[in-house]
Amino acid sequence: MDWTEVTVAVPAEDAGRAGDIAQMVVPYGIYIEDYSHLEEETWEIAHIDLIDEALRNKDRSTAWIHVYISPEENPREAVSFLRERYEAAGIPNEITTAGCSEEDWINNWKQYFKPIPVGEKLLIRPTWEEEYDAQGRTVLHLEPGLAFGTGTHETTRLCLEFLERFVTPGCSMLDVGCGSGILSVAGLLLGAREAAGVDIDELAVKTAVQNAERNGVAERFTGICGSLTDKVCGQYDIVAANIVADVILELTKEIGRFLKPGGVYLMSGIIDSREADVLAGLAPQFTVFARREEKGWVALAARANGD
Repeated sequence: MDWTEVTVAVPAEDAGRAGDIAQMVVPYGIYIEDYSHLEEETWEIAHIDLIDEALRNKDRSTAWIHVYISPEENPREAVSFLRERYEAAGIPNEITTAGCSEEDWINNWKQYFKPIPVGEKLLIRPTWEEEYDAQGRTVLHLEPGLAFGTGTHETTRLCLEFLERFVTPGCSMLDVGCGSGILSVAGLLLGAREAAGVDIDELAVKTAVQNAERNGVAERFTGICGSLTDKVCGQYDIVAANIVADVILELTKEIGRFLKPGGVYLMSGIIDSREADVLAGLAPQFTVFARREEKGWVALAARANGD
């Protein structure tokens, strides 16, 4: 079984920050090529100043972060998260993969994506898995396609667990950055009356609508193609945003007008090193009343001040 090597080229001065972000994506280590301080490090380690010519010719301005994705993981999700986090952190990057072609990813990883229980109520079942034991859980039938969101990543699971807690019968929900629609569909299956999912990617919106159809909730789901809330109207009992810290900060400036009085604002996709920034951005308008964390990822639940 082949692993996938994801290589991220970044400016050498950003190698440390880039490595920290990559470490959040995989739990089993990364490898960083950084030759920007080659002479000093060679002297400190070996106490010699003779360096192989091939090493001397290495690009000193660039560092390469190597991330290795095991066969049972979906490389596309790892690449998506890396790209979003580096862009949010303002780190220029170029991401390449090796081990198998991008076309192979789409089908090969499916054999390792098995039905998985999430929280206390849900079972995420990939549509190609015919045999599964629901064990009394509500089953969410999912075909993620090329959109982000399978429920295997910590950020999605944290948000799903929050939905189990806060979705009440008859409530309304807005899912900003809906991807595969997994959060919207979960909210509807858990009892929400209606849900709207918005994403800037037309393919993601199409995938979300199809997943709503697969789960028999299409008549209660509205897919919207747009940037954040620019095409959203109305107010909702729950707003969920599983995105990145910087986008959450931008969204927070205006999200209050889309929340009903007493509504809950759920945020996930926050690297723990950015939590303080998000909390500072929330403070003028919102009070955080619940928090979950897993493997360096943080999810927050907040209500408008005074609610």
